[in-house]
Amino acid sequence: MMRAAAAIVSLAASVALIVATSACDENGSKSSKVHYGDCDVSGHRGEFHLSPMTAGALTVKTTLPAPGWWNGGDTPASIKSGYEYCMAANIAYRSGLDRVKVENAPFPEVVSGKTEDFDLALAQITITPERSKVADFSPPYLSSTLGVLIRDDEKIDESNIRDVRIGVAEGTTGEEFVKNRLKPTKPVTAFPNDPDMVTALEKGQIDAVVHDTTILLAYPQKREGRVRIVGQYRTDQGYGALYPKGSSNKKELDRVIKQLIDDGTLAKLSAVYLGSAFGQDPAKIPYFTVDGGS
Repeated sequence: MMRAAAAIVSLAASVALIVATSACDENGSKSSKVHYGDCDVSGHRGEFHLSPMTAGALTVKTTLPAPGWWNGGDTPASIKSGYEYCMAANIAYRSGLDRVKVENAPFPEVVSGKTEDFDLALAQITITPERSKVADFSPPYLSSTLGVLIRDDEKIDESNIRDVRIGVAEGTTGEEFVKNRLKPTKPVTAFPNDPDMVTALEKGQIDAVVHDTTILLAYPQKREGRVRIVGQYRTDQGYGALYPKGSSNKKELDRVIKQLIDDGTLAKLSAVYLGSAFGQDPAKIPYFTVDGGS
């Protein structure tokens, strides 16, 4: 009986070894059977080494909903794809982590350093000196401009935008730009989220929205032509991943993100997720100047 038991144990161990081996690639790490929603991942699993907040997971703060960037809905459990979600998936994969733990938070809290217990935030966050005082940033992974969204039946351009009711997203560089540089003659309304802001535009509660072009581009086709983008302002700024101030993972996360930029992974994500969300070439949108000149 003892010999039979030993043989059974030996057989079980052999089967376990075979299963474990089949789940590994040539580098001895887990294979691509690890899934991150609908995202495709690439590179070498476990090449980078992080000390995550949650064992085996990359904890990412964002602000939902964010179509094109985080596809699904307004709850973390609904997210399956999108530019920033799949960017996080590739970071997790290359860092040997099995999943992306998405946490939803108001944008002003994320950029003001009031949120805690996360590895990084990806929420189309423009890098600014003010934000860098309370948080750390990665190298910029996407350049940003500020677009102007209006109702399709309106005639608003750089010559008269100062005289209309403008909506902005609370706590964003768009809000700062409108109030401090554009300086409209009518009160500016700040909204806590993008869908409410665009709905207010459609209902005629405001006349124009000034917000990140890469975010606004999703709305003309989503709202079936009821709104359109008529221009954009250059900001000479870019989006960065935000880290808790003094994060011990900053150096390693910077290395991963730089690799994602250099090997073309982020360019592919942009084509797949932002290209389909945009529905138009952002480079062909006219550029406005603050002084209203041509």
